Formats: sequence, structure tokens, C-alpha cells
Amino acid sequence: MISRRDFLQATVAASAIYGASGIGNWAKLAAQQAMTQDELLKFDTFGNVTLVHVTDIHAQAKPIWFREPEINLGVGAVNGLPPHVTGADFLKLFNMTAGTPEAYALTYEDFVSLAKGYGKMGGLDRVATVLNAIRADRPDALLLDGGDTWHGSYTCLKTDGQDMVNIMNALKPDAMTSHWEFTLGSDRVKEIVEGLDFPFLGANIFDAEWDEPAFEPYKMFERGGAKIAVIGQAFPYLPIANPKWMFPEYSFGIREERMNEVVQEVRDAGADLVVVLSHNGFDVDRKMAAQVQGIDVILTGHTHDALPEPVMVGETMLIASGSNGKFVTRLDLDVRNGQLMGFRHKLIPIFSDVIEADKDVAAVIDAERAPFKAELEEVLGTTDSLLYRRGNFNGTWDDLICNALIDEREADIAMSPGFRWGPSLLPGEPITREDLFNATSMTYPNAYRSEMTGETIKVILEDVADNLFNPDPYYQQGGDMVRVGGMGYHIDVSKPQGQRITNMTLLKTGEAVDPAKTYVVSGWASVNEGTEGPAIWDVVETYIKRHGTVHVDPNKSVQVTGA
Repeated sequence: MISRRDFLQATVAASAIYGASGIGNWAKLAAQQAMTQDELLKFDTFGNVTLVHVTDIHAQAKPIWFREPEINLGVGAVNGLPPHVTGADFLKLFNMTAGTPEAYALTYEDFVSLAKGYGKMGGLDRVATVLNAIRADRPDALLLDGGDTWHGSYTCLKTDGQDMVNIMNALKPDAMTSHWEFTLGSDRVKEIVEGLDFPFLGANIFDAEWDEPAFEPYKMFERGGAKIAVIGQAFPYLPIANPKWMFPEYSFGIREERMNEVVQEVRDAGADLVVVLSHNGFDVDRKMAAQVQGIDVILTGHTHDALPEPVMVGETMLIASGSNGKFVTRLDLDVRNGQLMGFRHKLIPIFSDVIEADKDVAAVIDAERAPFKAELEEVLGTTDSLLYRRGNFNGTWDDLICNALIDEREADIAMSPGFRWGPSLLPGEPITREDLFNATSMTYPNAYRSEMTGETIKVILEDVADNLFNPDPYYQQGGDMVRVGGMGYHIDVSKPQGQRITNMTLLKTGEAVDPAKTYVVSGWASVNEGTEGPAIWDVVETYIKRHGTVHVDPNKSVQVTGA
């Protein structure tokens, strides 16, 4: 008799051949070299339960450009496994063809020319159209939001997240979890959560003083004759990666033992299907899936990965739905007698020129943006370079930010955080205030200027590198390597902490960075309370306006080995 694990693994394999996942449908699209809304939304309804997943929207309500990473390294046991595969290797792994819609949506390959052909992606009014089609087919489908929703744009910052709350309310989610939401401050989070029509889940969020759960850990739903438990898992490293002083009442953490307890609790309560709505990051979820028994599906988020097929870890299915509103995942499940018997999956690409906008949601979006129209559209300058952020080591948006920090703050070295949020801009496009805030918008934006020894700079780089390349996923906090301006270095990702960074060199003079010497360093997004300095967007705006047209040379200052 075939085991349930072997059956589900076989289903994943078959989906790539017969189109039960998105691959078969996208391959057909690629062959036709044409797209229609009907083709993008086509789905062979299956089973009795439908889950719809969006995550890491980062307040991008309108269509955007978003270049996927060129480098996404996995270390240790996950080296070379999805999602740590990019470009041509990604296309080969998933049997895709270069130059096709899926190649454009899922890789950085030939991004600029394909972008001009296939257009922008995303737009929550287009997402609404996809949701409407799914709900027309499966009226009781569950829409689950993986968090990083109330953060990342000019209007979201100016309204303390209210614009995104109103827009998402129009989409009618059934539950959400969180991360950057807490950088609005705990008082604001409480205020919003009290008014939501759906649960704000976080089994791993505890009251810091009383060490007891602070938010609903899970929600039980009845759909298609099955009882479905949706467990929330907020970003576990919030007090480390973001300013703890903004939400001092709460503690977080992976809390694997807690997850075991909650899974058992919902199973004891009669759950036929256990779903974890997670903001852990893919590799953390992969490890948790291997160590916590009884989870059927993990809807993963935080690391912004988009995968056209599920990844199986034992009997647990991991689903990665990308970021910035580029994709919507539909997952149909056959749940019978307390077991998941089969599934069909599709990662639906939101091609904004193909999918028609839902008029009602478009009106909500436009109403939220209307008070800020002049500011959003103000042109600050032009770029003759492709501006993007994603990638483990280099991103031209952050190279531009580092250039501005060095020039405007009179620094020797600049640092820009390895954030994964922030859309792209094509060469020749104007840079608007909206574009700038899409790459910098946050509640702790001060651009500091301080003196650091060469040894301190190395310690900072080593610390961030360990966050990214520690072979134990539970010690990885997500994000990419801090971007550095004015200095190059060599990194061996296979080395232990403290031994990865060598050959630190000042780019202007070519001299080695002296551990004992003091340098002027400027950066932004410090988690320390009371950090002083102008907002990063003001620093970069001044730089862009002074130059008119900005150019970012290819960054070859970081040499990587050990991958």
C-alpha cells in the first residue's frame, strides 16, 4: 500500500506533467506566446477545500516592476534546493523556457527587455479579480494573508497603515499573520486589530511580562465538510531585526514546542486539516516542517520566494507565493476522514496588462491615494540604470542609497540594510517620490553618521552574514547581506561566524581597512532608540535632485566564495 507521504510526493511530480500545479498551464502559455485572463485564471476545481494565499505585499496596491534575485544562496543541507535556485538554473529545474511569461515572472533573466514586452505585475485591484474568479468557482475558499501588508509605501506610512487596512478589507481575508506591521508601534497594532473583521493570528506572540499568548493562536473553519485549523506564526525575530522599543509588551520566537502543542490541540479539537500561516521564512519553515508532526500545509512567507510547485517535507507541503502582489496561490485540497488525500496547485501570475482590474477595489485604492496624488507623482529625477533590490549581495537601489549617504553625509563608508522589499525601476524611467518611498518607507528612517573602527565594521558584517548563512535555519532571520558603499570585501559563506569576511578595502584609495583606525560611517534603519539624523528619503531625494539623472555602475566590490 502506498503511504500518504509517497502519494503526496507523487502528486507533486504528476502536477508538473499533467498541469495540476501551475507549471503545465504556464508551459502551455509559453508555447502559445500569448496570455489571456481566462488562461491565467483557468483551474480544474478539485477536492472540497480551497486555500488562497497572498503574502509580503508591502503596501504595493498598484502594479509594479519587481526583478527576482540573481543570487539566492542556500547553505548546508539546502544548498541548491528551491528556493535557492535562480536564473537559468531555475528555468531548467522547473522545465521552463527563457523569454516566456513565466521566465519573466520568476527570474531575473533578460528582465528589462521582457518587462517591456510583458508589462508590470501586481495591483490589488487585479488580485481582486483573481479572488472573484476563485470565489465564483469555490464560494467558501479561504483567503489567507501571510503578513508584511501594512508597510512599504508612501501612503501606508502617511496613514499609519490605514490605507492598506481599508484595501485589504475590500478583499475580505479570512485571517492574517504579521511582521513589519509591528513597526507601526504596539498601540497602533492593537487599534487596527480591534477593528478587523478577521483574526490576526500569532501562536508565537506572547505577553513579555506574563509569558502567555497575546493574540489568537489559531482559527477553526468549516469548509467543504472539513474542519480546518489555521495557525498563525508571526515573524519570530521581530525584537532582533526590528526595534524592540516599538513593541516592548511582546516577545516572539520560533517556539517549536509551542507549535507542537497547538498542532496537537487543534487535532484534539477535531481538525481534519492543519494549515500554518507563517512568516518564518522558507528555510525556517522547512526545518519546522521536519520537526513538528501533524502539519499538512505551511503557507510560507517573509523571504519573498515564489515557487511554481509545492515543496514536500515528509507529509507537509510548503507553499511559497512571492511578494509585492505579483502572485496569488490557489491550492485545492481533497480532505477526507481527517486526512489530506490529494491536491491541485497553481501559482497565478498577476500580469497587470492581462488581468482586468476589479472596479470596486480599484475605486477603494484610488480613494486612498487621492489625498497624496501630487506628492506621489512628483518627479525627482531619472535613472539610466535598472534599479532593483533583491539578491544576497548587491542591489542597485541600495548602491544608489549608499552613494547618496557617502556624498550627502560626507562619509567614508555607507551601509544600507539588506531589505528584500522594494520594487524595481527600468532604465530611462523617472524616479518619483512614490518610487523613492517604495524603497525607503519605514517608521525608523533616520540616517545616522558615526565613527566606527575597522574592527567594528567587520563585526557588523560578520553578524549579518551569520544571520544569512548560518547552516542552522533557526539562526537565520531572513533578508539579504547589508549593502556597503565605499568599501569592498571578500566573503566565504562556508566559513563559521567571525571567519567569513576578509580583504576589506576602501574603494577610493585601494588601501586595506585598518581594524584599529576610525572611519566615518553613514547608514539608516538603526534599531536603536533615539537614533539621530535626517530621514533616508530626504538624503536620497537631495542626491537625486542634485544629479538629475542617476547612474549606478555594476557593483563588483564583493567577492563571494564557498557557495
